[in-house]
Amino acid sequence: MIQFDKNICGNLGEASEREWLETNGLGGFASSTITGMNTRRYHALLMAATTPPVERMALLSKLEETLVINGARYDLSVNQYSGAFHPQGQQYLKEFRLEPFPVFVYEAAGVVIEKSVFMVHGENTTVVQYQCRQQEQTEANCHLEIRPLVAFRDFHSTTHENSSINSAVETSDGLATIQPYTDLPKLHFTHDANELILSGHWYRNFEYSVERERGLDFIEDLFNPFALKFDLYQNTKATVIASTEPNTGEIHAANYAGKLRLAEVNRRDGLLTGIKQDELVRTLTLAADQFIVARDQQKTVIAGYHWFADWGRDTMIALPGLTLTTGRYDIARSILLEFAKYADRGMLPNRFLDSGGESEYNTVDATLWYFEAVRALLAHTNDYEFVQIHLYDVLMDIIDWHERGTRYQIHLDSDGLLFAGEPGVQLTWMDAKVGDWVVTPRTGKPVEIQALWYNALRVMETLAGKFGNSVNARRFAAMADRAKDSFNSQFWNEAAGCLYDVVNGEMRDESIRPNQIFAVSLQHSMLDEKRARQVITVVQHELLTPFGLRSLSPNDPRYVGRYAGDMRERDGAYHQGPVWAWLIGPFITAYLKVNGKTEATRQQTRQWIDGFLPHMRTAGMGQVSEIFDGDAPHAPRGCIAQAWSVAELLRVAVEET
Repeated sequence: MIQFDKNICGNLGEASEREWLETNGLGGFASSTITGMNTRRYHALLMAATTPPVERMALLSKLEETLVINGARYDLSVNQYSGAFHPQGQQYLKEFRLEPFPVFVYEAAGVVIEKSVFMVHGENTTVVQYQCRQQEQTEANCHLEIRPLVAFRDFHSTTHENSSINSAVETSDGLATIQPYTDLPKLHFTHDANELILSGHWYRNFEYSVERERGLDFIEDLFNPFALKFDLYQNTKATVIASTEPNTGEIHAANYAGKLRLAEVNRRDGLLTGIKQDELVRTLTLAADQFIVARDQQKTVIAGYHWFADWGRDTMIALPGLTLTTGRYDIARSILLEFAKYADRGMLPNRFLDSGGESEYNTVDATLWYFEAVRALLAHTNDYEFVQIHLYDVLMDIIDWHERGTRYQIHLDSDGLLFAGEPGVQLTWMDAKVGDWVVTPRTGKPVEIQALWYNALRVMETLAGKFGNSVNARRFAAMADRAKDSFNSQFWNEAAGCLYDVVNGEMRDESIRPNQIFAVSLQHSMLDEKRARQVITVVQHELLTPFGLRSLSPNDPRYVGRYAGDMRERDGAYHQGPVWAWLIGPFITAYLKVNGKTEATRQQTRQWIDGFLPHMRTAGMGQVSEIFDGDAPHAPRGCIAQAWSVAELLRVAVEET
């Protein structure tokens, strides 16, 4: 359990740096800071995935809450406006905790109110419950007033006051329904309030400080359609359920909230069945679940919250940690089947668009990580039958396309290595692009692509042999041997004692980057023990931090130690120094591969892993951030919750220590 007292809760600076996240298995989510003050356009109580897992809409932004005790009003909310915070409900917030849902405890005039927020798995539904825990003055006349503030917009944008909004509210006993715009879904509020008061007011000029720092639109107006009033003296509980139309067509009544809560508690408890009693592992196991979402009839992986959808590369890298380490083998199979449907010209999609439509295929590595995900599945399940029936032909087709050439000049060169790239296109995971500017152009033969290609060939050699195709087994073995010889002759930088980052003809990129770690960490490696050990030494000395590996050595003149500024500045720095948490996984795997799993090396790796525990009490609580500043103190940046960060940390915590 993560818990903070009034010292943190009452300090807006400290509290604003701690964000909570609830998800629903559809790509939708609820999120804010521990005071309930929204600091991002992505903060909302109901961010609904209207076409799971994408087309996400901010429907219910927040609830404005006021306790009325013997006529005195105590506003529990916190908002930021230009030059002011109003109201300042943090003064009444005495405690926040995750157990497992966000719980807020307020105290005013001797009255203690506990609020909890959770989402219903598989639905765009958020449940908010209030419980009056204590009243020093037992005769106190105590009411709770709640005013929903709605946005009804794409989650990447902001809402501004407009005359086209439909302010009508359909009401019946315990139910209020709104549809501010005809092309957006209805939003239902079930409640057990004593009174509903129609309002129809705009609340103007909310400011989102994080968006301002990011150089994006940071001002929003929100609409209040009605207010709810609860008598907490007569009934110590109050409930509001905000939901789009459920798939079942049945809108949950407020008195059903307890059953919904119990079902979600039991679901999460089930995720921990068989998981060892280790705080980090159990926290990461619950975190991992938040990324697994529905797509069509199968499963996929949200790359990160708040703003990413499902990406091919991120999904394949994260799959072992999210699903295999946690024993969720059927979900792993489902994800592999889902992406197999989208294989086209020997490539997996780079990403699915938030707005739907055609997928993007500008990636060379996502497809190669697919082979490693299949290998990992087999290592955990030995389910060769599944692979042979459903995946083997897809894998064969991928190899064939890479041999003869596919998009973006991705093709097998005469030396047995993979060439990829053309001007203006980013194909590797170092994919930042600003307009036409590809920040880290890696056209040619990137080091990790060769490592992944070799690994894929060895996987195919094994599968062909297993499935009785000796001709193909020999073919893949010969291709792998050829790649290994060429790689060692072209990529070894004797002067630096490590690998070049990219080779393109006579060009050798000497940048010290983390990409070379995969030439050691992958199951099938082209390096001998001596060279592998040298790579580890250089990476550890130049790139290792407490939160992962830097994307570029600080000794490089292009190094950027702090990730900040507007979009151009941030994208320009993205892979030029910031620490990527997910890289702690391959680094630890490579480190143990070279040094052996002794008591001393296990203690060292556990120290690296446990170093993330304090971080998981900040930024996205219970989660692991996407990136960190390259310079100390390595402040968390980017997404507050990143799939491959969680997955790789969980994988090595379970499998390598």
